[in-house]
Amino acid sequence: MDLAAAGLKEQPFPTHGKATATVQYWSQQQALKVLNATRETRNGLCLLQGPALSGKSTIIRQFVEALPGDVAIAVVDGNRLNTTGLLEAILRQFGYVLEYSSISELLAMVRVFAVQQASSLEAPILVVENTHALNPSALRALCELADFNVRGKSALKMILVSDRPLMHIIESAPMEGIRKRLTHDFHLHPMSSADAIDYLQSKLQAAGSSILEFIFPTAVCTALWRASGGWPGILDRLALLTLAKVETLPASIDLIEKPMLPKGTWNDGLDPAATGASVPPDLPSLHVSLNGDTLQEMTLEKSRMIIGRSEHNDIPLESKFISRHHAMLVRHGSATFLMDLNSTNGTFVNSKRISNYVLVHDDVITIGHHHIKFVDPHATTRSTLDGDQFADTAIMKTLDDMRRLLAQENTAILMAQSDDQASSGNQS
Repeated sequence: MDLAAAGLKEQPFPTHGKATATVQYWSQQQALKVLNATRETRNGLCLLQGPALSGKSTIIRQFVEALPGDVAIAVVDGNRLNTTGLLEAILRQFGYVLEYSSISELLAMVRVFAVQQASSLEAPILVVENTHALNPSALRALCELADFNVRGKSALKMILVSDRPLMHIIESAPMEGIRKRLTHDFHLHPMSSADAIDYLQSKLQAAGSSILEFIFPTAVCTALWRASGGWPGILDRLALLTLAKVETLPASIDLIEKPMLPKGTWNDGLDPAATGASVPPDLPSLHVSLNGDTLQEMTLEKSRMIIGRSEHNDIPLESKFISRHHAMLVRHGSATFLMDLNSTNGTFVNSKRISNYVLVHDDVITIGHHHIKFVDPHATTRSTLDGDQFADTAIMKTLDDMRRLLAQENTAILMAQSDDQASSGNQS
């Protein structure tokens, strides 16, 4: 399909180069926390593992772009590198112009650079992608690099990235230098349904789409999430292929391919917790009641859910005390944000009127005479979504959803009026 016909200024799901939008989701946020903790730990060395197309390269790029300009960092692809190739690649990344040198000379050059940097500024950072594909001699060289230290702390922070589990390599006898320094062992997990919907819609919006449902309705986004297994790189490719097949908008579910999906790197016969991997939290649930009677219980699967009197809302509540579009719930990573939509009678949490609010476990939302209990044992702090950047993003997306809802309602009203007029004409 022609992108312009879909209202897009550029490809939303490029497979190469910089992404159209940076979208936060639970596993990505946890990975960035681990990478930053590795940098801040005096002997920091971490493993970052996830199958192909799980988002590792994107996360590394986000980490590198956020570093201060005076931090020295080398990002090396370790695929099939021997000792000489590894050391030369590291030194080039650190700005050296190399002539032929022996392995011992190359090691000495890396050591001098690392010690000087760690002594005057902060320890440089080495990121090795495809660590599992390094030549055995290069793995031994990594152990020698891990032993570099200055004043009792490591002179070179290390992040070892792999498509496959690394612990069986790290636990082997020759890898003691790496093993004794290991501070973090992180495994990427797939996105939740809500994260995937937000991921797709954010990329479409960044590429120029003003009516997101016009291209990928929520049902199609959910189907893409299922087909991709929640892995962001696979989701991008499936969305790209689906767009290419579309003849008329919106896209339909039957256009979505169903590829073979990779297994997570923690799936080696052990429980994720046993390997040190973090496990994503369950989605929150909402318990809607009126006068003490439970009306419905639902899982907060969508990234945004609108509450109000209109039947077009995600959570319709029939009451004269409730505005047509009263309030909105927004999922952002592992946290949930409640926004009042300038309602007439207000939105309350635990009996206090709010405009924007971060929900925690067992909060009770009151809208009119209805109560909505928010259940999420993992939500324990209200500080998660503080900051103007998120508020601006949430408001922008809220306005987009409001426009979509109003367009749907106006279309429904016009169609109803047209049907009435047609019926009257037939009777005459």
